Amino acid sequence: MNMQQVARGWFVYELTSSAVDLGWVTMSFMIPQVLFSLWGGVLADRVSKKSILVVAQSLNAIATLIMAFIILSGNVGFWDFIAFGLFNGIVLALSFPARNAFVPDLVDERLIFTAMALTTTSMNFARILAPAFAGFLIAWIAAGDTTSTFGVGIVYVVIGGLYFLSAVTMLLVSNRGRAGSRDTRKHPFIEILDGLKYVRAQPTVYALILLSIVPFMFGMPLNTLLPAFNEDILLGGPDDLGVLLSAMGVGAILGSLMLAASGDLKHKGTWLVVTCFGWGVSTVLFGMAPNLWTAVVVLALVGWLSSWNMSLNRGLLQVQVAQRMRGRIMSIDMMSHGLMPLGVLPVSMIADAYDISTSLIASGVVFVVLIALLVLVSTPVRKLDSMMLDVRH
Repeated sequence: MNMQQVARGWFVYELTSSAVDLGWVTMSFMIPQVLFSLWGGVLADRVSKKSILVVAQSLNAIATLIMAFIILSGNVGFWDFIAFGLFNGIVLALSFPARNAFVPDLVDERLIFTAMALTTTSMNFARILAPAFAGFLIAWIAAGDTTSTFGVGIVYVVIGGLYFLSAVTMLLVSNRGRAGSRDTRKHPFIEILDGLKYVRAQPTVYALILLSIVPFMFGMPLNTLLPAFNEDILLGGPDDLGVLLSAMGVGAILGSLMLAASGDLKHKGTWLVVTCFGWGVSTVLFGMAPNLWTAVVVLALVGWLSSWNMSLNRGLLQVQVAQRMRGRIMSIDMMSHGLMPLGVLPVSMIADAYDISTSLIASGVVFVVLIALLVLVSTPVRKLDSMMLDVRH
C-alpha cells in the first residue's frame, strides 16, 4: 500500500494536475469500506480468518499485476485508477475486519496492546522503506521524464509480487482464527444489526468509534494531498515524495515502539484524546511548512502521533468488545473510516480553489475544533478512562 501510495499519487497528479482528482481516487478506495465493511465483519465472525486473508492477498496480487500491465502498455488513464481503487477497496473492506480481529486469537488478552503496537511497528517499517524505494525507483527509471509511465509500472509489478509473498506467508500461520459466531442460521443482515445494537449499548465502544471518525476525516487528507503539496509547494519530485512518506514512517515506528515499551500505559483514554489534538495541530503546522526539511520534521511528528492514536484506539476496541462480536465491531469501525471522503473532498476543493497549504491548515483547524466539541458534549468521550470495562471472554 505504501509503495502504491507514492506511485499512484505522483502519477495521478502528473496526469491531472488536480487536487480534487487526487481526492476522487482516494474516494474510490474508501467508499467500498462504507458499503462492504459490515459484511466483512460478519464474514470474519463466521469463517476462518486465515482463509479470508489468504484469498484477499491473492486477489490483490492479481489485480495489481493487471494494473501494472495497463500502466506499462502506456494506455493508462484516470478512470483505470478509479476502477482499481474500487476493487482494492472492496477486497480490503471484506478482509480487514478479519485481520484486526485475528490479533486477539494469536496472543493473550493482557498482551493485546503490545501486539497491536508491534503490528503497527512492522507496518511502519514498510512505511519507511517502501515509499523511499518507490520514489527513488520512479525517479531513477524516469530519468527526469515526468511523463514516463515505465517506473510506475515497475513499482506495481513489485507490489503484485509482494502481495503474492504475503499470501504464501499467511498459509504458513498455523492458527486459523476462531470463528466468533457459530450460529450460521442467522441471516447476515441480522448479525449486522446485532453489531450496531452492541455499539449503541456500549458507550465506551461508541466513544472510541467517534474518536476514530474525526482523525480519518480531517487527519488523512494530508496523506491524500501530499503529492500535490510536494510538487506545488515544495517543488519536489517522486524521490522527495518518497522521503516525505518515509519521514512519516520513521515517526510512526518510534511512536509504536514507545507504546509497546510502555507496557500497561495508564489513562489510555486521555492519551487517545491528547494524540487527537496533537495530530490536528501538527496538520496545521505541516500546511505552514516552507521547505522540504521542515516538512520532514513535522511529518515525523504526524507519524508519531497518528501511530499512538490508531494503536491505542484499536487496542482499546479489542479489549472492550466480546470475542464473539469482534469481527462485526471492527467492521463498523472500518466503515466509519470510509467516511474519510467527507473530509477529503471538501479539503481538496479548497486546495483547487485557493492552494494546498490553505486547505491543509483548514483541515487541521477543523480536526482540533471537532475533537474539542466531542470532549465538551459527549460524556463517554470525556470520561473514557473511568468508563472502561473489564471484559472477560
